[in-house]
Parts: sequence; C-alpha cells; structure tokens
Amino acid sequence: MDTPSTASGRAHPPTSTAVLAGCGDLGSRAGLRLAADGYRVVGLRRSPARVPAPIAGQAVDLTREVPRLPPETSVVVVALTADTRDVPGYRDTFVAGLGHLLDAVERQLPVPPRTLLVSSTAVYGVVDGSRVDEDTPAAGGAATAGVLREAEDLLHSRLPEAAVLRLGGLYGPGRQNLLRGVREGTAEIPRDPVYTNRIHRDDAAAAIAHLCTRVRVPDRVYLGVDDEPAERGELLRFLADELGVARPPVATGPPPRGQGKRCSNRKLRSTGFTFRYPTYREGYRAIIDGTCADDRDPFS
Repeated sequence: MDTPSTASGRAHPPTSTAVLAGCGDLGSRAGLRLAADGYRVVGLRRSPARVPAPIAGQAVDLTREVPRLPPETSVVVVALTADTRDVPGYRDTFVAGLGHLLDAVERQLPVPPRTLLVSSTAVYGVVDGSRVDEDTPAAGGAATAGVLREAEDLLHSRLPEAAVLRLGGLYGPGRQNLLRGVREGTAEIPRDPVYTNRIHRDDAAAAIAHLCTRVRVPDRVYLGVDDEPAERGELLRFLADELGVARPPVATGPPPRGQGKRCSNRKLRSTGFTFRYPTYREGYRAIIDGTCADDRDPFS
C-alpha cells in the first residue's frame, strides 16, 4: 500500500487522523474502513451521538460554523448531505459548509491534508445515452448540479491537489426504492432505452478509502460507478426475475428525462481499485439474499 503523502511530499505519521465532514451512512462506512487502516477518525455531525464507534463524533453545523480540526489531520473526506433537495439547501451545505471546512484546513493545519469531496455524476447534463468520462464537460443538468460544480470549483481553487469523486446512483441495504417498486408493482419499464449508472454503497465507501490512502497522487476527478451502465428496463426485468414476481409493464410515453448517460469507471479502475459488486447483478443479488459484505448497521 502506498503511504499517502501531503502536498509537501512528507509521509503521514502512523498516528494520523482522518476527518469526515458529513458522517451519515456513506461517510460512516468510509470512516470505518479508514479506522480499520489504523487512522484515528473524527466525524463532524450536528448530532455526534449518531456517529458509530470507533469514530469520534464532534458536534458542528458546517453551514454556520468553522470546525476544530486535530493538528495531526492528514485525510479529510467531505461527504455532505443537503437538508433539502433545492438550490438554497445545496448551496448552504455544499458551498457554505465546504467553505467553513476549508477555512479550518487553512487556519488550523500545518500541512494540507489529502482531501476528497464526494460529488455526483448529476453534474453531467447528458440525456442522449452517450458515453461520459472525466474529460466530458460537466455542464447542464438540474440547477442543483450547478451548485455541486460550484462546490467542486471552490475546493480546487483553495486546495488544488484535492480530489473529487463523482458517484453514480447509490444502492444497497436501506436504499431499495427500485426493489420496492418492483415488489409492489408500481415500477414501469421505459418505452425507450434509458441508461442509469450505479454503485453499491459498500463499493462507494471502499473507493473513498482507496483514493485517500492507496493512491499516491490522485487526479482531480474520478467517476465512481460500477462496470456496467444499467439499461433501466433490463435492470427492472432482472429484479423481477430475481424476486420471482411479474415483470413491470412498459410505459406508453417517452422517457420524461431523456435516455440518460453511460459513465466510465476506467480511471478509477486504473488506480488498482477492485469492485466487490462489479455490476448491479452481483449487488442486487447480495441485497436480496441478505449477504452484503458490509450490511451491519453502523448506527445501532
């Protein structure tokens, strides 16, 4: 394993601290992986009592406050979740919250830490089913996607060596809307092909830890998606067959949001990262069978 180095090229000491800015389900699972790698992990959250051991919780509202960071912090993971899914909510969380965190990094840490921001493939406003990678212009899409790009630009303007991981749609235990729709008979297969990009929650957490600890010099942007863009109709038929229920009906009208996009994980793969669930087939089978690799509840 490559020892992560600071911007100055110095190796981190073995007693390094990793800070999670945002310690919900995904952030906590990434933090547990970092703890297993030997880091002391501090989770910043409004309700620190909900941070799972051995992560140490710190009460802070990043939308309004500058946190206190341990001076030995060598890794910072920014995995925030907006309170509301609108532009004001996104701006408070991803721009103001990130700004306060960066203020703490600049004022309190003697050496810039390895920093990773969790973003989204929603920043690509591609709706014609074409292929997307890190070189594709991140433009268009919903207004909230523009706020995410604003946050990414803020990060790179203040920490040029930071990395951004743009995740596709997360699924896993507790994230089962598609399975529920198929079980309950409310899902519909699009009339025309619609592509979605997915990553199992446990693989997303593993990718975060991997980029923070096992890649000596990360690139600025990675796409966090599995090996196979999933055509939605094929995915829904697969789920119905695995569940042993009737396949969903086909919608009569055109897809309301176009045909989506097909994202590539080639750059993430090139770092040596391997997926436990390389496609939705392995991932959803593990959910249905109850055999996910990391299905314990970190908040219990």
